[in-house]
Amino acid sequence: MCRRFYWCILWFAVFLSTQAQAEEFKFDPSEVEKKPYHLGGYLELKPSVSHTDKEASLYKLRFYDRSDEETLKQISGTAQLEGSLEKGIARLFARANFELDHSYLGWSDQGKLYEGYMALKPSDLFNLALGKQTMKWGKGYAWNPVAFVDRPKNPDEPDLNLEGFYMASANLIKSFDGPLKTISFTPVVIPAYGDINDDFGEPDKLNFAAKLYLLYYDTDIDFMLLAKGSKSPRYGFDFSRNLFTNLEIHGEFAWLPDSKKTMLEPTGKTLQEESDEASYLLGLRYLSTLDTTYIFEYYHNGTGYSEAEGEEFFSFIGRGYEDYISGRGDAALKKAQSLSEGGYGRPNFMKDYLYLRVSQKEPFNILYFTPALTWILNLEDKSFTLSPEILYTGITNLELRAKGSVLVGDDFSEYGEKQNDYRLELRVRYYF
Repeated sequence: MCRRFYWCILWFAVFLSTQAQAEEFKFDPSEVEKKPYHLGGYLELKPSVSHTDKEASLYKLRFYDRSDEETLKQISGTAQLEGSLEKGIARLFARANFELDHSYLGWSDQGKLYEGYMALKPSDLFNLALGKQTMKWGKGYAWNPVAFVDRPKNPDEPDLNLEGFYMASANLIKSFDGPLKTISFTPVVIPAYGDINDDFGEPDKLNFAAKLYLLYYDTDIDFMLLAKGSKSPRYGFDFSRNLFTNLEIHGEFAWLPDSKKTMLEPTGKTLQEESDEASYLLGLRYLSTLDTTYIFEYYHNGTGYSEAEGEEFFSFIGRGYEDYISGRGDAALKKAQSLSEGGYGRPNFMKDYLYLRVSQKEPFNILYFTPALTWILNLEDKSFTLSPEILYTGITNLELRAKGSVLVGDDFSEYGEKQNDYRLELRVRYYF
């Protein structure tokens, strides 16, 4: 079945290539005029193969009651559609994401509205938006500790669009002559009632957040806050500045008082720990004279788990697995599954990380090719993931990407206990 899907990918690419080559170039002045509407998006097909690590804790947790799986094959299809309509001071925007997957569990599908809002812009100094939105707070590439009103990124795919929350927001802007060139203020109101934003935090709360932006001496600075409500209060700031035309520095800092964290004790009991924590990030982006782009970031996750706490979680899974194969039931493993759906299951759930991405545009004058390498290191247990990839964009509106990921780590380390040793995937994405 996997082979048939690869053939489908090949024929799909050939068809689009011939279509693009067959089109004649015609100049139509109306095409350069701004239209009041926009329709677009992409279609994506992504087959992947993963080689499992049967000794890893997370493999045992996921497959203890299923047959052994040495390789996992999955084929995912995605359609992401977006459209906008402008009339006078009003603008409507919507983005929806639909997925169809086939894996060892069979077929599954889901559809979500990522964004859908109405915006009013009576002047260049003020605008108002109501509906499902993503605010995209923060300057970091792989992580954003100050993104108080957004869902967390996946650092392995940080460029993907994210699902937003239902909210009302406004933006007031003022420009000046002098060192302070621009100032803007963005208040946000996020309701969490019933099915509205039911995963934002504690229900039956009206949440208030705000961001103050300053452009001061060519430095972008933001101050953010989230008042106490569905979540504990949060305060933060970020900055970004070009030190040279080809070198940018950025950073974020978040103060998280009364932060709650679920802790697993050696006895298997859990407790809620409350403390004041800080999360922060510092990064650089550098473009060399050879068109090589380097992105480097250090991230401290104040609400994350220490190396010892991570080892305790993985050991708990191991003890639960021994209970299960000895005939004493799977109660411990089910509890571990519940914990893995919370704090222990977050991407990069521990304390300190390094991120490095290197991409080279058209090496050796090979047109439309961009190879890249991404490395994420857990500084505490020294486990890491290494992901090489090749991107080809030589066919109009078509993007082909081949990517691999290798996970390396000792026993009881974050990446050493993942269910896979390595993963290979091909992504075919057609934009329209």
